[in-house]
Amino acid sequence: MSNSSARPPGPIDRLLFAHPRGLGESYREHAAIAARFGAAMVIGGVKCLVHAAVPALFARAASDCVAELNGELARRRAASPDALPDYVI
Repeated sequence: MSNSSARPPGPIDRLLFAHPRGLGESYREHAAIAARFGAAMVIGGVKCLVHAAVPALFARAASDCVAELNGELARRRAASPDALPDYVI
């Protein structure tokens, strides 16, 4: 006797694997990409805070960071047409 009915995904699958799978990535691939984006945003944010105190320092750092991350997201969206409508980290 075969079990033809598929079980609904459990909470672990929904929490950890469903989103990366929907983007065509493994959990590890998605974690690495998200961590890299997060680190870039933290570094860009710190530079922006320094710039707020000393305007001559890091004058373009925040806008350059945002532009670079936006460009990568746009490339990822274009490369994964079967993924979710909006590629999200």
